[in-house]
Amino acid sequence: MIRSVQLLVFLVLYLAVFATCVVALVDVLRRPPAAFVSAGKRTKGFWLGVTVAATAVSFVAIPYPLGIGALGFLAIVGAVAAIVYLVDVKPAVAPYSGRRGPGDGPRGTGW
Repeated sequence: MIRSVQLLVFLVLYLAVFATCVVALVDVLRRPPAAFVSAGKRTKGFWLGVTVAATAVSFVAIPYPLGIGALGFLAIVGAVAAIVYLVDVKPAVAPYSGRRGPGDGPRGTGW
């Protein structure tokens, strides 16, 4: 009983890590390379490599019922990398991405 609850908790945690890495990877892919340079952050290629590696490791770390269950300790490193991107790099790069928000008019004037 306790073992199955433990497996369920680990499965949920590793799936959350994997989802976070996928969100970071998709966001890196959507951003133009010039936005990273304009924001004074590392290049898009660097962050693409980091998020691809984090996503791959977190996928391999998903426990047995859905995944392989190997390299679980490295999933923590992948989670940290994805969180650093989402918390630090994404907000810095967003103003330079050229995308308008939902309330922006044709000239990006907002209200």
